[in-house]
Amino acid sequence: MQGQAESVDGALPRERPTRRILRDETLLVLGLSLGASGVSALISFIGSVTKPGGLKDQAATMNASAAPGRPWLDLAWQLFGITTALVPVALVAHLLMREGAGLRTLGFDRTKPWFDLARGAAVAAVIGSTGIAFYLAARGLGFNLTVVPEALPEVWWKYPVLILSAIQNAVLEEVIVVGYLLRRLQQLGWSPGNALAASSVLRGSYHLYQGIGGFVGNMVMGVVFVYLYRRWGRVGPLVVAHSLLDIGAFVGYGLLAGKVGWLPTP
Repeated sequence: MQGQAESVDGALPRERPTRRILRDETLLVLGLSLGASGVSALISFIGSVTKPGGLKDQAATMNASAAPGRPWLDLAWQLFGITTALVPVALVAHLLMREGAGLRTLGFDRTKPWFDLARGAAVAAVIGSTGIAFYLAARGLGFNLTVVPEALPEVWWKYPVLILSAIQNAVLEEVIVVGYLLRRLQQLGWSPGNALAASSVLRGSYHLYQGIGGFVGNMVMGVVFVYLYRRWGRVGPLVVAHSLLDIGAFVGYGLLAGKVGWLPTP
């Protein structure tokens, strides 16, 4: 009888995924996104520490030109990179929808815009100031490369692309590393402490290309963001905070590099 394979309305019945399916799904999502970035950052870090000279004498560039001297082609590549980087977020949304949830269950929606904006801005203000001080100290001690947040040509689309890149980073990281990962680890039976450690270490790992300072600083930020997510039940404020932090770093560097003495440049 066909009715056993289908529900009354003809749709396939929803089944709760097994632990193995949840585990494999999580590994695949991470393998397509920030888990792979963590491995890439580790390889980059090994290359940096084994290269003659100190870490602070080397540079880690974040937003570079993809087609020097060809601004329209460069713009196409920039927009392509930003868009495709968000595909794992779309995959997470699809997987959550299949279990009857969606991104709303992670608090990534438009139900509380002023809450998200206000809390996010406050978090960015606190972390931004301490983050700059920590980076300068880590670089001064030789634990960090010189981070170059942007190296785009002086064209009309430079700052709009930097803002889009910042927002893309925020959405990708907070949805996957905080909301999605913590949900899946809870479903897999991980303790809150172990889940916090996994999320924070993962966040630090894909910043390792910046050096030990980048790893430690972002791991600490990961601990704070997990705490705030559990307190508020929403990744929305974290996306806002992360976006503002990266916009400040990308745009600020573009405007200030070479014009102020305290900002390191290659």
